[in-house]
Amino acid sequence: MIRTPLITVMVQAVRKAGRALVRDFGEVEQLQVSMKGPADFVSNADRKAEEILHAELSKARPAFGFLMEERGRVDGADGLHEWVVDPLDGTTNFLHGIPMFAISVGLVKAGVPVAGVIFNPVSDELYVAETGQGAFLNDRRIRVAARRKLLDAVVSCGLPHLGRGDHAQFNRELAAVQKQVAGLRRTGAASLDLAWVAAGRFDAFWERKLSPWDMAAGIILVREAGGFVSDMDDGDKMLEKGDILVGNELIRRDLHKLLKAA
Repeated sequence: MIRTPLITVMVQAVRKAGRALVRDFGEVEQLQVSMKGPADFVSNADRKAEEILHAELSKARPAFGFLMEERGRVDGADGLHEWVVDPLDGTTNFLHGIPMFAISVGLVKAGVPVAGVIFNPVSDELYVAETGQGAFLNDRRIRVAARRKLLDAVVSCGLPHLGRGDHAQFNRELAAVQKQVAGLRRTGAASLDLAWVAAGRFDAFWERKLSPWDMAAGIILVREAGGFVSDMDDGDKMLEKGDILVGNELIRRDLHKLLKAA
């Protein structure tokens, strides 16, 4: 695994926050039966993890700025580097006791992701990447899958839910894709979708209406694993536009054609 000072700082931060999330996740099942429900508890777990990440990363790199799901943007003294942090990606999974959620921390330099760590503390799967250093799952180098045809591909996507996203547009895209691929999946955590493409578990992933903290770490992971990343217009404005499409060169290209036609 990469052991540069930067990655060491990021890994220490996510592991510390991960321990807190695992403790809180252990309480969710009991909270499910209460009249009030666990939503407030999960919000507190989210904020607590973000506080840990902010404290740890600030201590190590005090000049860097932050873009966080809960606190928003905090400008840094250097004006160049920004931590992009999601302390709990997959909140709905967490809320329902589903062990598929992650902490996602990306470092963006002048608008470009240069390092990323995604950590599922329940499975103890730690994904790391840094520009020019490759991508790793725990101590193993990872690469995107080498499949060349959509008919062999398992593709992940985001499903718009109540009050979010363009359902009609997604239904058109889904109808176009599902007839051409071996399988479709939805994890409920975009950071894990991206990490799993980097690891070769999924062949591709697309989703719209994401936030920068959903994508920043995953973008550098996929790129360092040999994958290709674009927005839905085949450009590189993922963080600005909020949509993303990833895969190996051929699968991403062919999937983009299907989605564009839809």
